[in-house]
Amino acid sequence: MQLKKRPFIVICMLVLTCLQLVHAQDYQPNWSSLDKRTVPEWWSKAKFGIFVHWGVYSVPAYAPVSEVDGVYEKYAEHYESRLLSKNPLFTKFHNQYFGEKTTYQDFVSQFRAEYFDPDKWAALFEKSGAKYVVLTSKHHDGFCLWPSAQSPKWNSVDMGPHRDIIGDLSKSVTKRGLHMGLYYSLLEWSNPLYKPASIDEYVQNHMLPQLKDVVEKYKPEVIFSDGEWDYLSSSFKSEEFLAWLYNESPVKNTVVVNDRWGKETRSKHGGYYTTEYNLVNDKTGIDNAAHPWEESRGIGTSYGYNRFETTENYFTSKQLVDLLIEKVSSGGNLLLNVGPEANGLIPVIMQERLLDMGAWLKVNGEAIYNTTQWENRRNSTKPSSMYFTRNGNTLYVICTKWPGGPLKIPGIAKAGKVTLLGSDKAVKASVSGRSLTIIPPGLLPDRMPCQHAWTFKIENFGS
Repeated sequence: MQLKKRPFIVICMLVLTCLQLVHAQDYQPNWSSLDKRTVPEWWSKAKFGIFVHWGVYSVPAYAPVSEVDGVYEKYAEHYESRLLSKNPLFTKFHNQYFGEKTTYQDFVSQFRAEYFDPDKWAALFEKSGAKYVVLTSKHHDGFCLWPSAQSPKWNSVDMGPHRDIIGDLSKSVTKRGLHMGLYYSLLEWSNPLYKPASIDEYVQNHMLPQLKDVVEKYKPEVIFSDGEWDYLSSSFKSEEFLAWLYNESPVKNTVVVNDRWGKETRSKHGGYYTTEYNLVNDKTGIDNAAHPWEESRGIGTSYGYNRFETTENYFTSKQLVDLLIEKVSSGGNLLLNVGPEANGLIPVIMQERLLDMGAWLKVNGEAIYNTTQWENRRNSTKPSSMYFTRNGNTLYVICTKWPGGPLKIPGIAKAGKVTLLGSDKAVKASVSGRSLTIIPPGLLPDRMPCQHAWTFKIENFGS
């Protein structure tokens, strides 16, 4: 019997191998093929992530705040570029406090990360209610937070902290059950090869090997590409890289990528679409909100730590909770940035904001995670304090202001039990003429289930 079974087993194994080979070649290195890949479900369900901008730019920790109006002019992580372009505000600050002879590269000796505790970071991120973390593996200054062979003497193991920051944080984050991702800049301001005459050499011998190295070493489940605006995706060989990522890489089944792969790709190609302080380049919002998308921004006006920001420049906890509600109810994710100091400490005001968001999500998380936008949500041009999410036949009504009277929600033909998340107080509700009316319960301030916003849960609803 065993001898007779063996040929059958061998044939099955050959068929399986063939199927695996066919699957490994599913995606071709062109956008028409790559764009057919759906964004992995875990990311769409997660809704809330933490961005971390940390590097050499955290040493000068400067950008103008009130002196300029543009969003991008307030980014402290652009310090090197502003010096290279002789921006008068940055140049004046640099010369006054560091001296004309000090170069940007000299700051690396002060990027020591002496108080960096990845376990404490990961614990904070978990308490914030975030489900994924995205760390800057390399920003536009080219400094790497891992021992990159392509950037010797310009990485966090050879210089500065003398630590594999990506490796240390990845272990702590994944140990907490969160997804770990990496930001990677396609451009490098000071790399002599990053110019039209030698861009192919830069991509083939530096960028692509480096990008593949960080994927193979740390297996990130998010790749947030950036710095795409100088060249077409064909110059960056982005299609070739993504075909490798989707077909052969160790994270081929779970990795999520964004849309910044060439100057023509934003809101058109890649994985999820991205906004930044609500902008796509200089345009507000995205054209196709039905596609998976994500808003990223700092708690203040910069991604990298800017020591000159004040409380006036930071979003309050209330504003951040409202921002999360707005983005998720519109079908998007929120990637909220923290900018640690050069010594590795996350500013207390940022910690407080994250903990406040976590406290709100502990009560209202089911109205955020695993939800989708409600297709019948009201489209009003006026500001609204009422937002909607849904999970199957459960609808959530999130109020960013406590209702002063009955809530009337059109477009609902039937509804089951209605409750207020975090409260055992009974909620009265009735349906009439395809409209649901909810009577908010009377609650004293000290009996409110949470701060900032409140959620009514409607079970077994129908439109």
